Amino acid sequence: MAKAAAPKKAATAPKAKASAKAPVKAAKTPAAAKAPVVAKPKAAAKPKAPAKPKAAKPTATKAVKADPNRPTAAVEKLHKLILKSLDDDKAEEVVSIPLAGKSSVADYIVVASGRSSRQVGAIAEHLAQRIAEATGHKARIEGKNAGDWVLIDAGDIVVHIFRPEVRGFYRLEKMWGVDIPEPAADTAAA
Repeated sequence: MAKAAAPKKAATAPKAKASAKAPVKAAKTPAAAKAPVVAKPKAAAKPKAPAKPKAAKPTATKAVKADPNRPTAAVEKLHKLILKSLDDDKAEEVVSIPLAGKSSVADYIVVASGRSSRQVGAIAEHLAQRIAEATGHKARIEGKNAGDWVLIDAGDIVVHIFRPEVRGFYRLEKMWGVDIPEPAADTAAA
């Protein structure tokens, strides 16, 4: 019987023993090396606003409500612009009829006359242009081509411009209870 061969020990290089006293360092990644770890602060509570002192309520005064029968400041400004434009363009017998509280159609109706169809059309064109420049809204014009009676709708104010003969026929002012201005009598003929 043959003897079994004893296993041979391979000759290997001696291994370095790790010292028990040397600390083991963990490998750092580049991202971990750049960003330090910081604890996130807790969400801070919103600071309370200081208490407002309570004002004494007036007992004798009441809140003033806007008068529904009175036009707004913007309408008043537009009304002044219209009257000035009519005056600048030599419109005759200008009558302004306040309708606030009387009608929901408009706050004012303005009636004026021009001496001819051409002047009536020019007054209407200039007025519509001035209204558009002042308010940014285009006024609607009806009857400008004929030149007998031009209606300009400026929203809260409606303007009628007539030739004198047509104005005398329709007499819009009388419908609203306003005295109709009499045509100026020629004093030179007397």
